[in-house]
Amino acid sequence: MKTFKKNYAVYFLVFSCFAVLLFVWLTFGPHGLLDLSEMQKEKEESVVLIEELKGKNKELTAEIRRLKGDPRYLESVARKQLGLVRENEVVYRFKKDSDDSGEGSDEKGKE
Repeated sequence: MKTFKKNYAVYFLVFSCFAVLLFVWLTFGPHGLLDLSEMQKEKEESVVLIEELKGKNKELTAEIRRLKGDPRYLESVARKQLGLVRENEVVYRFKKDSDDSGEGSDEKGKE
């Protein structure tokens, strides 16, 4: 009878060690529960990024359609971004006054 209890205790001990090792491996091992939670966070971030890119893609598609179909819009973009002008058109460029020291206000206060 004692050998049966000894064998039972040995089997229980071996099974317990195996169960603990299996639990540790499933939790902390490669592709374990901790990696699973990280992968879920990455997936959520990727889904958000994909949605943002889809929205930007729609905006760009609409702008392409507008550039191809609306000559006035194409002209305004060419003027703003490329600095193009029409034939026989004169462009005046003025230098900005970078002297913002306030000297003019001092003179007004003296008078």
